[in-house]
Amino acid sequence: MAKTIMILATDGFEQSELLKPKQLLEEQGFTTHVVSPEGGEIKGWNEDDWGKSVPVDKTVDEVSAADYDALLLPGGQINPDKLRMNDKAVQLVKDFASADKPVAAICHGPWLLVEAGMVQGKTVTSWPSIRTDLRNAGANVVDQEVAVDGKIITSRNPDDIPAFSEALAQMLQNERVPEQA
Repeated sequence: MAKTIMILATDGFEQSELLKPKQLLEEQGFTTHVVSPEGGEIKGWNEDDWGKSVPVDKTVDEVSAADYDALLLPGGQINPDKLRMNDKAVQLVKDFASADKPVAAICHGPWLLVEAGMVQGKTVTSWPSIRTDLRNAGANVVDQEVAVDGKIITSRNPDDIPAFSEALAQMLQNERVPEQA
């Protein structure tokens, strides 16, 4: 059975940071679901203007971390800033951490990790403008393509997407599947 990844996003997600990892992970046989506070479609941000819309598979009210094997948090400045103000979205992030499931965040996506209280003592990377927020939350911030600390995977920007996606895929492929009773 294919492992399923929740992509938590809302309007203003960085288009490449949702679409490209989604494509790369699906090409490797993973199932992805776009989850958002609102149903219908969410609109991406493409560099300096609004981009493509993406259909929402499920809303935050319809899912739980137990339904998924991993969480992917695309960036874009608008998207994670809106999501960190949504209690249900933040609780989902916390639930993935509590369940010790992989959480991958790129660009501004680590803002949600800060909001969920997940970066204290962790080595992470991000878009340069939020690195102070990460440090203030107790993270060890590095400037590298991908930082993996436990089940937290972070990357800096769209140029890092191939390495970011591969790090998540590798983590999921290396996890043991529980034996059926």
